[in-house]
Amino acid sequence: MNIEILILYYSRHGATQTMARQIAQGVESVEGAAAKLRTVPAISANTEASEPAIPESGAPYASLDDLTACDGLILGSPTRFGNMAAPLKYFLDQSAGVWMSGGLIDKPAAVFTSTASLHGGQETTLISMMLPLLHHGMHIIGLPYSEPALAATTSGGTPYGPSHLAGGEGEREVDDTEALLCRRLGARVAEAARRLKADH
Repeated sequence: MNIEILILYYSRHGATQTMARQIAQGVESVEGAAAKLRTVPAISANTEASEPAIPESGAPYASLDDLTACDGLILGSPTRFGNMAAPLKYFLDQSAGVWMSGGLIDKPAAVFTSTASLHGGQETTLISMMLPLLHHGMHIIGLPYSEPALAATTSGGTPYGPSHLAGGEGEREVDDTEALLCRRLGARVAEAARRLKADH
């Protein structure tokens, strides 16, 4: 049985994108699972500004069809005052049609984030991303403490989902423990998607 997990993220300086790629590795470590990386365009208060139709680099932009087609969804965003970044929220705000059709009901979902400071709102950002997923009727997947790296990390990592401590100037790369937690989350969502799909 083949399954596809959509990894949908917004990344300003590259850390969230790096995490998304690690999560994709975890997804694809599960037999029959494929990761689909997608991003969202930046938004601007300037109504004249617009992004190109195709990003200059990185993943293509997501469409609402990507949401309904996936077998599981993993959302990623940098923290913005303890909340998800506006571009990701803007995209989710357009998903009322998906909600009305029940296109995400009973699919597994998870979240991840990157922040500049250790207490920069990692957990609240993760929770903010969970709220629309719950409204869509999705099953939220976290990281249990049976993951030894979760108890050992001194930077990013929470039971709500992987996180990364980037530093004030974005100088910290995603470290080995943070990357491991990303891969474990990807595998957990893929495994859950496979079980749920088999049950239907």
